[in-house]
Amino acid sequence: MIYITGDKHADFNDVFDFCYKYKTKLDDIMIILGDAGINYYANESDYILKNSLLQMPITLFCIHGNHEERPENIKSYKTKKFHNGIVYYEEEYPNILFAKDGEIYDFNNNKVFVIGGAYSVDKEFRLVHGYRWYPSEQPSEETKKHVLNVLSKNNNTIDIILSHTCPYKYLPREMFLSGIDQSKVDNSTEYFLDEIENKVKYKKWYCGHYHTDKKIDKIRFMFNDIEILDD
Repeated sequence: MIYITGDKHADFNDVFDFCYKYKTKLDDIMIILGDAGINYYANESDYILKNSLLQMPITLFCIHGNHEERPENIKSYKTKKFHNGIVYYEEEYPNILFAKDGEIYDFNNNKVFVIGGAYSVDKEFRLVHGYRWYPSEQPSEETKKHVLNVLSKNNNTIDIILSHTCPYKYLPREMFLSGIDQSKVDNSTEYFLDEIENKVKYKKWYCGHYHTDKKIDKIRFMFNDIEILDD
């Protein structure tokens, strides 16, 4: 089985409960739509959470969020093939996988495309108070070009798109944090996803980031809910 849920920010209690309730196995997959919190410190300080997740009877497939470092920037991560796409992993934690932006994975005969990252609206607060912030949080221009090239080679046709944030036109403005000057928010990733949404034929699009559970058109925002992928 392949399941999907939203941001965890290092709190996987609901996923643990779900796994034991439904008796999942390591062959099952739980997609995390960014901000898993697993690489929040990007060093050995993350091992407590990782060791805990190692006991979880499921394989985690994590999209890159914005409150965590990219695995490709952490020396302990290697790459391998998983469901026909490249993932990042550490040998000590074989059930914790991170998707690579621009890859297409085969999940239940669906072509599943991944593009992670987003802007941290609390960036200045984090920098002032010493919380983690990573300049790699949004996709680079090189990544964007790669993403568009991959989609073009696939005739701009994909079954399912997984992202952390959403296309700009679907921004859930009711979830915007109070006290944030929206004129200073960098929406470049959302505008880029708008470009993708306008040109790509797709069946479903799942995203996280906004801490809400709702559906608009073919876009599914996820946070607390856990669903079967493409159910």
